[in-house]
Amino acid sequence: MPAVSSLSDTTTVNLTGHFLIAMPAMADPNFSRTLTYVCEHNADGALGIVVNRPTEMDMATLFERVEIPLEHEDFSRVPVYYGGPVQTDRGFVLHRPAGEWMSSIKVNEDLALTSSKDVLESMAHQTGPSDFIMALGYAGWSAGQLEWELSQNAWLTVKASPDIIFHQPPEARFAAAMQLLGVDFANLSDVAGHA
Repeated sequence: MPAVSSLSDTTTVNLTGHFLIAMPAMADPNFSRTLTYVCEHNADGALGIVVNRPTEMDMATLFERVEIPLEHEDFSRVPVYYGGPVQTDRGFVLHRPAGEWMSSIKVNEDLALTSSKDVLESMAHQTGPSDFIMALGYAGWSAGQLEWELSQNAWLTVKASPDIIFHQPPEARFAAAMQLLGVDFANLSDVAGHA
């Protein structure tokens, strides 16, 4: 049986590039039945984007609000996502390829989270990233907070598949991430055991 590292040891747990799948007992309405992609996780805390909650706002409305003319009509009706409860008035683009933008967190060689306006301007002119999710807000955890939530069985974790984020419809992403674990959400109980 493989050794299991302690969740309280922040030096050995790095969930960057993983999905957080909300467990059935998740009481926080901000995260009930959410799939969150972890963009950064270190000793200082964690940052992620909820990738399965589209809002009523579309890209055309967003571009109008930030006063960028949208020349690329193909994605004008693409929804803007609820990225999480922190800074909900601020936009974040989860995208691939990673590219070089003014304010980005590089998740890996291919994927980044960008919050600067230059990525939106390039998207408007069809020179931006080929795959993206535009989100308002993000999910944030202070040092040790995510590890504590994991110890309380609030989340399941699995290495993320970018194809689920960018090529599955939003309503299918949660179940697709569960399938990576070989688990059916309907079979989960509110209390999980530890091996």
